[in-house]
Amino acid sequence: MTATGPVIVVVGPTAIGKSRLAFEIAVALSGEIVVADSRQVYQRLDIATNKPPPDHRRRVRYHMIDFVDPSSSFNAAQYVEGANAAIEDILARGRVAIVEGGTMLYVDALTKGFSLTGVPPDPELRITLERMDLDSLRARLLELDPDPGVDLRNPVRMVRAVEVLEVAGAPLRRLRGRTPPPWRAIHIGLTAPLAVIDARIEKRSREQVERGLIAETQAALGAGVPVTAPVLTGIGYAEALAHIRGEVPLSELPQVMAASNRRYARRQLRWWRRDPEVRWFEIDPDPLPAILKYVQQAG
Repeated sequence: MTATGPVIVVVGPTAIGKSRLAFEIAVALSGEIVVADSRQVYQRLDIATNKPPPDHRRRVRYHMIDFVDPSSSFNAAQYVEGANAAIEDILARGRVAIVEGGTMLYVDALTKGFSLTGVPPDPELRITLERMDLDSLRARLLELDPDPGVDLRNPVRMVRAVEVLEVAGAPLRRLRGRTPPPWRAIHIGLTAPLAVIDARIEKRSREQVERGLIAETQAALGAGVPVTAPVLTGIGYAEALAHIRGEVPLSELPQVMAASNRRYARRQLRWWRRDPEVRWFEIDPDPLPAILKYVQQAG
């Protein structure tokens, strides 16, 4: 690898197997993984964020994971700064950098650069924001920007303003003039029929509840993490909080989580399929040999 890459970028819908593929590529190519997930940055909360298992983390070095206090917020601008530094270090040591992309906003900000007019919608963030009542949405917007310049009675405009501000992490004018990174990316997309994706989502939702999602959420609350913390408003923890409040029976919790994740997966698919740089591979049969061959040819 040279200082200009290439960098392998793995994308696809939730539950498709991106984490396992990134791990397998890293093992095969002596690489390191740069996680591009807006919730895996947070410490301690592991179940609904789908962090890689301990055996993967013992064998492969991961970056941009488990380093932000869950009571804090973290935005795409901060992510890009940290991820670029990690990639620069990986490439400088002659190793392969693999970006594992769960959050579309983070992947695009990292691989394509920022522009004020090009800030894309963030489907997972939108799901979170659309759950909020008007007062809570207004409070979140004003916390990010005391003078946002939008109609504070219009939820659609407030949702979009929060999206852009979450990307910026600063006044919007700082988004202007950003340029793509100096390294070249090879985009790998994982896909499968919708019925297969849905079945994987439902299985993972059941497993997350069985692994102790409720206890993990209660532990976070007991440690002082506010219910409004970004990590707790995402899919999985938001439904767990609804159960804790008595709004969702435990028997229905996996189905409610799966429904949110199905919507998110479809938004992810629509987003990535618009990107001509992504080369798609079906998950069945095992795509690893074909992907490694493609990476070798594209590199």
